[in-house]
Amino acid sequence: MNVDLKIAQAAKLEPITEIAKHAGIPEQFLSSYGNDKAKVDIKLMETLADKKDGKLILVTAINPTKAGEGKSTTTIGLADGLKKRNKNVIACLREPSLGPVFGLKGGATGGGQAQVVPMESINLHFTGDMHAITTANNLIAAMLDNSIYQGNPLNIDPTKVVWKRCLDMNDRTLRDITIAQKKKSNGVEREDHFVITVASEVMAILCLSKDLKDFETKIGNAVVAYTYDDTPVTVKDIQAAGAATVVMKEAINPNLVQTLEHTPAFIHGGPFANIAHGCNSVIATKMALKLADYVVTEAGFGADLGAEKFLDIKCRLAKLDPSAVVVVATIRALKMHGNIEQDKLDQPNIDAMLIGAKNLQKHIETIQNFKLPFIVAINKFAKDSQEEVDALLNWCKENNYPVSLADGWARGGEGMLDLADEVINTVEHACKYQPIYELKDSIETKIEKICEKVYGSKQVEYTPEVKEKIAFFNKNGWNTLPICMAKTPLSLSDDPNLKGRPEGFTTHISDLSISLGAGFIVVFTGSVLTMPGLPKQPAAVNMGVDDNGDTYGLF
Repeated sequence: MNVDLKIAQAAKLEPITEIAKHAGIPEQFLSSYGNDKAKVDIKLMETLADKKDGKLILVTAINPTKAGEGKSTTTIGLADGLKKRNKNVIACLREPSLGPVFGLKGGATGGGQAQVVPMESINLHFTGDMHAITTANNLIAAMLDNSIYQGNPLNIDPTKVVWKRCLDMNDRTLRDITIAQKKKSNGVEREDHFVITVASEVMAILCLSKDLKDFETKIGNAVVAYTYDDTPVTVKDIQAAGAATVVMKEAINPNLVQTLEHTPAFIHGGPFANIAHGCNSVIATKMALKLADYVVTEAGFGADLGAEKFLDIKCRLAKLDPSAVVVVATIRALKMHGNIEQDKLDQPNIDAMLIGAKNLQKHIETIQNFKLPFIVAINKFAKDSQEEVDALLNWCKENNYPVSLADGWARGGEGMLDLADEVINTVEHACKYQPIYELKDSIETKIEKICEKVYGSKQVEYTPEVKEKIAFFNKNGWNTLPICMAKTPLSLSDDPNLKGRPEGFTTHISDLSISLGAGFIVVFTGSVLTMPGLPKQPAAVNMGVDDNGDTYGLF
């Protein structure tokens, strides 16, 4: 059995009512799902309006590799470390998607002694949020196609439907399909395409909404199709906003769980960072900031994706002021960025690691571009050689980068005390983050600033179709929206094979789409897939339930 699962199954959890008390949540705002998880009524925020916000700490990382970086483990461990320093702290994480759980990436509940629990429930059905998002999305799709079938009163062009059905699973066969085949009674036949639930606009809207009423407004503004004369058609136009909001009535409330060390944690919303904005919900983050003095949150993948969107989209739209950023790296991952193959990572190689450190350096420079203080967290692995650790510590010191060893996986909060101390010291100094582009900038300028300041790409190439779409977006007044870049997480470039810190490359802009409800423009680079596929050997083949009723094979 995997050690993470064994540790989680052996954990002694406190009743969720006790965790709520630790977090300062009155019981009347709690809806328990068993003894170990609960929904927190968003109405609690009305009672917290006069409370001062706590300090917001973002955890990000280098570009991910198969060696693993441990961003969630670091986030959870840091929260536990701050608690051990007698700080009032809440962790804020994203909800895992079933696609990666059964595919290749795995879950999103941390690892070793730095986990959120109940791990199995969180990684599987949890409180049903993913199912609600999927249902709301597909309800809108069904009502849209029904409107076209029932006489098409809105004059929708079936070839210009942009709202896609979704499924919280990796299923490549659904990328390009034809619906309503054979019989006219099945509807109007047309080509369609599924996306994974975490890439849906409903997910983005949930995570950027202030409350249920705001959700209804935002979902009503979402564009689902265009008429024959290119007029946008919205969810409100097909009269689906109210019903979609009804489906989301419970899902809008944040989920409360705990770490292995009983630190409160909100887990709510889970957009991917490569094809969506990659952050947990604004509701959960703002609630945590009112309840705690320190809030530790994460953003998906590396700083080029999750952190950039956290700072340029989430913080801007929600008026959040982060106090510090933790940039996570591992010796093993840096060696992979230094062109060492995965099967040779156990062999010490300081030269390769220092070559790979250029990737870390670029992500640090990105955080500096946002005018934020940072700490490098070296997430410790058991097979790291002391010589490599010392070399990386020296490299950080030579570059004047604040750095801390993080040993949360093996030692929980105790192994994160040094990082906790660095964070406590850092957030005491006032700062004011600065987005890297202005909303008044043109669409092209915003894209090019991200490409240059975050990716290190001075050349940006647009297809003729993209140029036409930019002109169309300008015509519709969408040019003042922030940008959500869809890019491979594996490289600073749009080529997943370019490791380390590539230079002199061109970023290729392949498509644009509008997420008017969420309030941003999605810009596609290279060939990013919105519906992933399963690997040759999916994690699912090793999963099951034993004779005692215990799960096995889940990470």
